[in-house]
Amino acid sequence: QSQLVQSGGGSVQAGGSLRLSCAVSQNNCIGWVRQTPGKDREGVAAFGFDFRPRYADSVKGRFTVTKDNANNTLYLQMNSLNPEDTATYYCAAERGNSPGGTLFQGCRFNTWGQGTRVTVSS
Repeated sequence: QSQLVQSGGGSVQAGGSLRLSCAVSQNNCIGWVRQTPGKDREGVAAFGFDFRPRYADSVKGRFTVTKDNANNTLYLQMNSLNPEDTATYYCAAERGNSPGGTLFQGCRFNTWGQGTRVTVSS
């Protein structure tokens, strides 16, 4: 059962943009993780343990993670999308000390949104 509620995503042509949103109140160890079939989930962008935005090398300069604290909403703005960005994207947070999850930027993401599909066509 998903504990975070996210929205956004969809289909776009290469070079296009999409934005994802997620309702979350904490300010660190929150972010976005994506997964493609047959692969483990990978961190994409997040506010790390030090509250700073961090990015995977593959999305630096194209994706931006922001947080609207007034509305407790986390965003992922995705620009210059390419087919390699096609995946299911999950809003994620580190909560508690449960094992497993996805390690990214000093955080263990173990709480998830329901996932949203992003499809980029060439």
